[in-house]
Amino acid sequence: MKAIVYSTPGDSSVLSLVEREVPEPAAGEVRVRIAVSGVNPTDWKARASVGRPLVADEVTPNQDGAGTVDAVGDGVNDLAVGDRVWVYLAAHQRPTGTAAEYAVIPASRAVPLPEAASFELGASLGVPAMTAHRALTVHEFGPARLSPGALTGRSVLVQGGAGAVGHAAIQLAVWAGATVIATVSSAEKEALARAAGTPHVLRYTEPGLADRIREIAPDGIDHVVEVAIADNAGLDVEVLANHGSIGYYADNGGDTFTAAVRESFAKNARWQGLLLYTVGEEALVAAAEDVSAAVADGVLPVGEGAGLPLTWFPLEETAAAHDAVEAGVTGKVLIRV
Repeated sequence: MKAIVYSTPGDSSVLSLVEREVPEPAAGEVRVRIAVSGVNPTDWKARASVGRPLVADEVTPNQDGAGTVDAVGDGVNDLAVGDRVWVYLAAHQRPTGTAAEYAVIPASRAVPLPEAASFELGASLGVPAMTAHRALTVHEFGPARLSPGALTGRSVLVQGGAGAVGHAAIQLAVWAGATVIATVSSAEKEALARAAGTPHVLRYTEPGLADRIREIAPDGIDHVVEVAIADNAGLDVEVLANHGSIGYYADNGGDTFTAAVRESFAKNARWQGLLLYTVGEEALVAAAEDVSAAVADGVLPVGEGAGLPLTWFPLEETAAAHDAVEAGVTGKVLIRV
């Protein structure tokens, strides 16, 4: 099989295309013939982590993907050869990511993909959609799961509504019945956030943002999905409702943040960091199940018309795909395997 591998951390030049034997699944594992591999910021960051030991002498990158089950190991009863699946955390503490024609992964990380859902949709779920799910379910008073009506009567602020996580957060929150406000930086990104499903899109570059948020959500924001906590912590707590949650999942804008102490404790604010790789199996299973339900309901489409432009690369140009994500390309970067 063809696979992208690296043996030392570094920039994208450490990635190379090689021929390897098709791997066999062990007990509890499945082999997936990958159709599409998704690239996330954590994929290039993991590859570039100089000084951190690799999990194996040779690693294939990329956590997310979609394809068809090609073989099953002993003890796997929920999946069968021929099943269409989306894959998440394929390379977490393992060397077998999705930038290859075949990937062997734990069966628990391969989730059935409906026939009506495309492989590009499946490869766009994983890290973005599951992170968005977590950000929407860490409120002190729940809900811990998402479904139609679960967020009815609640307000959600999505900071960075044109990114992959922001896009999924808009879609999931609208599906769950919330009033959703998204912030963006430009007219082009405003159009993307609106296409994702919310009519309430504000430019964070314009003055009076807090007042405009309060006009839409006069009782305050219940859930904040935050991509740039270093830039936005002050605004977040200013517009937060009592007992509101701020789920931050990235360090865009800086690696430290400060917030008003009195206003934070007066509002019983919950500052919740989010990282799928350490969040625990219970949260992962809940997210995978709810994201799958949303996919079945047709509420997580991708593509520019749905608010998430797709940028494609062939497998042999995986290095360029990593570079595009590192450079901050808008939308989702996918590799056609």
